[in-house]
Amino acid sequence: MIQPAIPGIKAAMITSSRITTRVLTSGRYDGIPVLFLHGNLSSAAWWEGTMASLPSGYRGIAPDQRGFGDADRSARIDATRGMRDLAEDAVALLDAMSVAQAHIVGMSLGGSVMWQMLMDFPGRFLTATLAAPGSPYGAGGTRDADGTPCFGDYAGSGAGLINRKLVRNLRAGDRSTNDLFSPRTVLRTLVVRPGCIPEHEEELLTGMLGIHVGELEYPGDVAVSSNWPYVAPGRWGATNALSPKYAGDIARLFLIDPMPGILWIRGSDDLAVSDSSSSDPGRLGQVGLIPDWPGMDIYPPQPSILQTRAVLERYAAAGGIYKEVVIPDCGHVPFIEKPGEANAVFHRHILPAPDS
Repeated sequence: MIQPAIPGIKAAMITSSRITTRVLTSGRYDGIPVLFLHGNLSSAAWWEGTMASLPSGYRGIAPDQRGFGDADRSARIDATRGMRDLAEDAVALLDAMSVAQAHIVGMSLGGSVMWQMLMDFPGRFLTATLAAPGSPYGAGGTRDADGTPCFGDYAGSGAGLINRKLVRNLRAGDRSTNDLFSPRTVLRTLVVRPGCIPEHEEELLTGMLGIHVGELEYPGDVAVSSNWPYVAPGRWGATNALSPKYAGDIARLFLIDPMPGILWIRGSDDLAVSDSSSSDPGRLGQVGLIPDWPGMDIYPPQPSILQTRAVLERYAAAGGIYKEVVIPDCGHVPFIEKPGEANAVFHRHILPAPDS
C-alpha cells in the first residue's frame, strides 16, 4: 500500500460491500465529512494537499477508485453501466464508514461520477463541488449543447483513441520526459498548464502510474465503427464508461430532491475538458491529426463547457443553485495548480453561512 506524502494524511485499506481499496483520511474522526473522488490517470494521492488544507472540524476521505491505485484489481468497471459502478462504490464506502451525508468533490472523471451520484443518491450530499468535470453527456462524440450524438453508435468516444504509446509507457512505469507521451510529459503539458511543474510531482506521477492497465481496464476494449473515426466504445474500463453511449438521461438531475448546492470550478486554460479539448476527436480531426475528418457540420469538437453550463442552468431553473468559478492562468486541476485560489472558493462553499 502506497503511503501518503503529506503529514496529517493517513492511509488504510477499507472493505465495503462492493470493493476493497486504499482510503486516505485527514482530520478528526468526528469531523464533518468531505468525500473526494479523483480523476482519470490519477489516484487518491492527488487530493492530499486539498485534504490537508481543509478547515478545522472537517474530515477528508479519498478512495482509490475502482481501476486505480490500490483498489482491488479483480474489480472491473462494467462500462455499459456508465459511471454507476464508481458511484455505487462511493456510496458503499460512505456506508462502510458510517457516513450518512458528506460534502462531495469530484475532479474530472470524479466529476463524471458525481453527475451519476447526484441523480441516484442526492440525499447523500451536503454540497457538491465539480472540479473540471467531464461533460454530463459523457466524453466524445456529441455535437451541441444538448449532447446530440454525431453518430448513432457514438463513434469517437471510448477507448479507441487512447494513445498506445501512453499505454505502453504507463505499463512500463516510465518516469522520464523522453517521450511526448510519457506520463510525466502528459502531466506537464496536458493536465497542468504548460510551464507549471506541480508541487509533489513525484507523488502525482506515482498516482498516474498506478492505473490498472489492460484490455478490461485501461484503456479498455474497442469496437469497430463504419463511422469516422472508425472506433466506438467497448464494454470495459473507465474510458469506455465515460462514453455518451452509456451516460444515461441527464434530465433526471432536474427532478432530484433534495437539490444540493453545486460549485463548478475550472481553470481558464484547461486543455483536457474544454470546448476544443486537445484529446477530442473533432478537434484532432480539425487540426489534421486524424485523417478523413468529415468537417464541422458532421463532427465538430465536443462543446463540453457549453454542455455543462446548459445543464447547470436547467438545474437552476428547476430550483437548484450553482456557481461557476473560473481560476485564471490555470489548467485542468485547479486544486493542484492554484490551491490558494481554489481552496478559498471551495471553503466558502462548504462552510456554514455566517448567519446559520
